[in-house]
Amino acid sequence: MGDRFAWRLMRFCRWGMDMVNGLSKDQKTDKKSPTTAVVANKPLTEAQWLVRFIFLESIAGVPGMIAGMLRHLHSIRRLKRDNGWIETLLEESYNERMHLLTFMKMCEPGWFMKFLILGAQGVYFTPRICHRFVGYLEEEAVHTYTRCLHELEAGYLPKWTDPNFKVPDIAVTYWNMPEGKRTMRDLILYIRADEATHRGVNHTLGNLNQTEDPNPFVSTYRDGHKLLPMTKAEGWEREEVL
Repeated sequence: MGDRFAWRLMRFCRWGMDMVNGLSKDQKTDKKSPTTAVVANKPLTEAQWLVRFIFLESIAGVPGMIAGMLRHLHSIRRLKRDNGWIETLLEESYNERMHLLTFMKMCEPGWFMKFLILGAQGVYFTPRICHRFVGYLEEEAVHTYTRCLHELEAGYLPKWTDPNFKVPDIAVTYWNMPEGKRTMRDLILYIRADEATHRGVNHTLGNLNQTEDPNPFVSTYRDGHKLLPMTKAEGWEREEVL
């Protein structure tokens, strides 16, 4: 029930983002494959992509910080350790904020966008549903950046394929982007990889006991292996990691 609610909420947010983004019918992808279809009859412009990126990252940066704060207070009240959840959640929030700051160097949002962001930050849910919602949100982000890459490589975004185009310095520093690998395509690949990681992390955390289970992504396993959330989009079930 909670998973279905989180999914439907994510689809509603996608509909709202399409409307705010001014997408025409020809710019929308196949409704039957909302998180896999990347081809539309008409591509988005660079300006539309930036608005979409900024709105998406402004939402994605909130849950991790709120969840980390709540777990911090909960840990103090119970006088018990948090089992490693707080660090992962705060790191995720910081990572999303860096995505947002990078795109803000390329586009300054107007008052209407700021109003929408303020409204979107005012709604939170139970931890399990929130993790599932964020997992679906990150799936949407992976789809968004994949479609952008498709249109970029197809030559529909000439401003970003111009040899003189430079990614913001904040991005070069944060991802330590090497010389010769500082194109818009490289930037989108870095960000998409981050989103794929957050997707796997949140779907996994949503499957765990929110008060007792340790964070499997900072745990040490007997055989020495380490979970790579990017490799499992749907996340791990509780019995697989504990």
